[in-house]
Amino acid sequence: MIEITERPISPELVVNKIKTDSSGCVVTYVGLIRKYSQGKPVLSVEYKDSEGTAENELQEIASEIRQKWQINNLAICHRIGKLEVGDINLVVAIASAHRQEGFAACQYAIDQFKQKLPTQKKETYEDGSTLVTAE
Repeated sequence: MIEITERPISPELVVNKIKTDSSGCVVTYVGLIRKYSQGKPVLSVEYKDSEGTAENELQEIASEIRQKWQINNLAICHRIGKLEVGDINLVVAIASAHRQEGFAACQYAIDQFKQKLPTQKKETYEDGSTLVTAE
């Protein structure tokens, strides 16, 4: 399950969609918008998929995971739009028979997401300044 959405993400719904009868675990990562970044209080973070390629990039990460680990299922859900402090911006969930594969695959998914950030990110701080990370 790969999803780019403007709606809030429910980690519990994601877990319920990907767990299988063969799953001994679902390792889950929930990314949040934090209050402080770059040493400044954050007002909001906005993610844009202006090129429309974010879903394809997440599919590539998912394909790599399936090749490297024996997993039952996976989900990478990324929220775009304007998010506020405390909002969920990313859910990665890996269903696997054993926790070792689940943890390794989840760590890999998060690291690849951070390295390849498939969307443009704009942090707006309480002092009015911004920081943009381009696609």
